[in-house]
Amino acid sequence: MTEERIISYAQAILEGTDQCLQDDSSVFLMGLGVPDPGGIFGTTVGLQEKYGEDRVMDMPIAENGMTGIALGAAISGMRPIMTHQRLDFMLLAMDQIVNHAAKWHYMFDEKIKAPLVIRIIIGRGWGQGPQHSQNLASWFAHIPGLKVVAPFTPYDAKGMLISAVRDDNPVVILEHRWNYNIKSHVPEEMYAVPLDKARVVRKGADVTVVSLSHMTYEALQAAETLREMGISAEVVDVRSLRPLDTDTILESVRKTGRLIVADPAWKRCGMAGEIIAVVAEQRLSSLKDAPVRLTYADHPLPTAPSLAEDYFPGARHIVYEACKMLGMEVDASMLKYSGKVPHDVPDMSFSGPF
Repeated sequence: MTEERIISYAQAILEGTDQCLQDDSSVFLMGLGVPDPGGIFGTTVGLQEKYGEDRVMDMPIAENGMTGIALGAAISGMRPIMTHQRLDFMLLAMDQIVNHAAKWHYMFDEKIKAPLVIRIIIGRGWGQGPQHSQNLASWFAHIPGLKVVAPFTPYDAKGMLISAVRDDNPVVILEHRWNYNIKSHVPEEMYAVPLDKARVVRKGADVTVVSLSHMTYEALQAAETLREMGISAEVVDVRSLRPLDTDTILESVRKTGRLIVADPAWKRCGMAGEIIAVVAEQRLSSLKDAPVRLTYADHPLPTAPSLAEDYFPGARHIVYEACKMLGMEVDASMLKYSGKVPHDVPDMSFSGPF
């Protein structure tokens, strides 16, 4: 039996980008810090040396203008990949993304393509605070004409990037900074992962946990704890926010009758509420209990450890809510931050430049 090849999320993105550049001369990469020694968490390291400054380039701090240039290249036959080290920085480019990139295919009767890939880093870490760690996924998912994905596994990170580059319309890829060190099996060859399918990453019968991005990690940790308590949790990794794979979610809820949505973003008008609305509209009769949203509190993300330690939902919150749903006694003290792992990293092995 051939041994599985294990690489990190960051290495998977780097490999997928490398293969796209090699496979198609119309692909080019641009972004602030792309040729830096750190290479955006290692996802772009060595690419400029291999492909030259004409195809792998740094860019000035002019997000709106540079996104316009990338869009112009896309509608002219190129396939640009833009990277943003933080979602917060690319807010300056919302005009180009929402008013232009998302609309071209529709406005011109599908005769014009806009194959633009936009990689955006989201999530907390190292005291990023209110202006450097926002997750505004629901903003993008609200816009017709955009495809929006948030891969969790290294396998999906590579395969979805390749699919996004091949797609003829704009794709926004949301990468949580806590995912970059995750490792799993990734094939060396090029392969595509669909941009419109959720994935059941753990089967269960008692409660469905629908998770987005890094919260899939927390959901899997919670599912293991729940197993030890005699509760079978099914974990559905959304992967694609737009289009949203409602069929997979609805089928899981039909089986379990209980729903927890874990979303690393704010509650109001977010993806968690959208998913619960879909279930309420199409599978209300299957629900045995009121669904639960596990999200950030509705105020800006804090920087101070004293505030941040209990701000972010995690595995313990999923366990608590699942136990409540199933009528088990729970102590609210379990929701307090334990202090076993620093609040700003997922585990003690984690490291990163930003």
